[in-house]
Amino acid sequence: MNDIEQIKQKAIENHIPIIMDDTLEKVGELLEELKPIKILEIGTAVGYSAIRFSKYLQENGYIDTIERDEERIKEAKQNIKDMELEGTIHIFEGDALEILPTLKGPYDMVFIDAAKGKYPIFLQEALRMLKVNGIIIGDNVLYKGYVMSDYNKHKQRTAVRGLRQFLKDLEENENLETKLLEVGDGLIISKKIK
Repeated sequence: MNDIEQIKQKAIENHIPIIMDDTLEKVGELLEELKPIKILEIGTAVGYSAIRFSKYLQENGYIDTIERDEERIKEAKQNIKDMELEGTIHIFEGDALEILPTLKGPYDMVFIDAAKGKYPIFLQEALRMLKVNGIIIGDNVLYKGYVMSDYNKHKQRTAVRGLRQFLKDLEENENLETKLLEVGDGLIISKKIK
């Protein structure tokens, strides 16, 4: 039986990005309040965050999570099985851009932690499926501080541009109440108010 700390340690040792402890604590507080039935996660990695989030679900609640990396899918499936959460966490395998339009919702929470350059597109899909009073959480939105600086190096340009657009879209959307927290690598929390 794998325990959650082992999953975390293994991910860290293999340099697989997982949700940071302080971010997890903040999201946990929100989920405690929200008492979600359905969560959508964009970016499964090894299933660590989905497993962590699952303890906040109402009875019969579930998590849909999307991942395209085959190695990570394999590991996530094993981790979910080891934690006996196969009936609770469902992995959609493939590109989120192709999978998201096929999902219906409504979701109580959408957690976005995948390709940074695609955050604006993920946001549009998330808004379509989010319940009123539901929340969208975007992780790593400050991206090592690049997003708020005049950083423009070629390698990270797409990610930085995507995140800047994502933050702007959230800020300008009057159906949302958004706050940016300097937790982890930047955490944005947006509540759908209408």
